[in-house]
Amino acid sequence: QVQLVESGGGLVQPGGSLRLSCAASGFAFSSKVMRWYRQAPGKEREWVASITSTGAISDYADSVKGRFTISRDNARNTVYLQMNSLTPEDTAVYYCNTRLGPNDYWGQGTQVTVSS
Repeated sequence: QVQLVESGGGLVQPGGSLRLSCAASGFAFSSKVMRWYRQAPGKEREWVASITSTGAISDYADSVKGRFTISRDNARNTVYLQMNSLTPEDTAVYYCNTRLGPNDYWGQGTQVTVSS
């Protein structure tokens, strides 16, 4: 079955960095677009970044552009989110996502808290 397992979240001070990982299994990872989303307390889940199957093209929400970088390692079935210059507004649970046919698949999420 499809599994997405995020890791790498934690508490970081404003201006700091974190790298999130999402280990995927149960599907043809190297042929699928992968995405990161986040959900802050009391807010809707929002899209953060996407990367194509080969990693050649990535796209970002305006709120993270220039600070976050999505990447992938198809040999390891893993997608990453490097987050720099973090602010308290980045505090959220971060989820990785893929879409197979009509179905969306999500991991359990990893908490990122940006606070001094």
